[in-house]
Amino acid sequence: MGDNNSRGEHNSPQPARKVRAVVVPLLALIAVIAGLIVAWNGKDEPIGWFAYAPLSDTVFQPSGGAFVSQGTQIGLLIAVLGLLSLTFWSGFTLGRRRR
Repeated sequence: MGDNNSRGEHNSPQPARKVRAVVVPLLALIAVIAGLIVAWNGKDEPIGWFAYAPLSDTVFQPSGGAFVSQGTQIGLLIAVLGLLSLTFWSGFTLGRRRR
């Protein structure tokens, strides 16, 4: 094992590394796209409104009290996690190449 390699030669990457080099960024990119789709489709709720009905003395407010719906928040979270994965992977890959 390795007796045929001289000091200047480098071994080719193992098949698992090649697969990992393709699968990890692909999964991260799929997460970004899926998160953006979920965020885009999560806009069905009313955004930040309230109404006052003077005759009934009640104030109507939507649940959550946020300007962004929960579906949009979850979608954006998934997209951000995918972007963080892509960033980590690219930094890790560039760091290994320069070593």
